[in-house]
Amino acid sequence: MAPSQKALTPPPGECRQCWLHAYDSRAQHAQLGPREDCPACVDHMTNGHPAHMIVPGSKRWF
Repeated sequence: MAPSQKALTPPPGECRQCWLHAYDSRAQHAQLGPREDCPACVDHMTNGHPAHMIVPGSKRWF
């Protein structure tokens, strides 16, 4: 199953990887076992988001 269009088009100011993992979570985490953490997600939580993964533009709060 392909990821939804929403998963592939994060809004400005959001991390592409986090957005994809949030909106296409089942497919992105399918290889993980029960209660197993996603290494990519854990890396983002501990080290932050690399600048090249952030969509250019101002983050909107609404």
